[in-house]
Amino acid sequence: MRSTCVPWNHGRMIGPKPPLKPKHIWAIRIRLQHKGRTRDLAMFNVAINSKLRGCDLVRLRVADVHLGDSIRLRTTIIQQKTGRPVPFELTEPTREALALWLSLRGSRSNDDWLFPSRSRRGNHLTTRQYGRLLDDWVALIGLDPAAYGTHSLRRTKVALLYKRTGNLRACQLLLGHTKLESTVRYLGIEVDDALILSEQTDL
Repeated sequence: MRSTCVPWNHGRMIGPKPPLKPKHIWAIRIRLQHKGRTRDLAMFNVAINSKLRGCDLVRLRVADVHLGDSIRLRTTIIQQKTGRPVPFELTEPTREALALWLSLRGSRSNDDWLFPSRSRRGNHLTTRQYGRLLDDWVALIGLDPAAYGTHSLRRTKVALLYKRTGNLRACQLLLGHTKLESTVRYLGIEVDDALILSEQTDL
């Protein structure tokens, strides 16, 4: 008699979720701007710039991005998973989105969560809520939410950087990985990719 148990991954897309393409990023930004979703635009931009895991993104505080009367150009946070510092930049579109979001929030302290929960006073947005927001963002431009995850945003900028420069060490630093092998696996780099880069380097 055959088992009727349904596999846990039946009907699901498993494996690493792909990064977004530049055209997807700009399309999502435009849709969020047109809909007046200021918080979501700031969060989306920070996710792309920071390359942070979802657990670190939702735990950002105002002080991590705000200094004095302006938004920082660069900042560094301590990762929950590794306990190691990881730096990231805040590009001009991201700084503008953050400035608008913070101005709309009104009175706040530097110790406040950057993205507070709307349902649980005093708490930050949860990773589950962040995941649901991401599903909504990609659906806005006609993409299948099942094909993307929060790691898609984490991978996006470093995948583009690797494609343009082949600099694995830079990708490792930006992702905050302790081992280069982790970066190789995370970006899905194959032997053929490595050989092509090697062939393009003349000595």
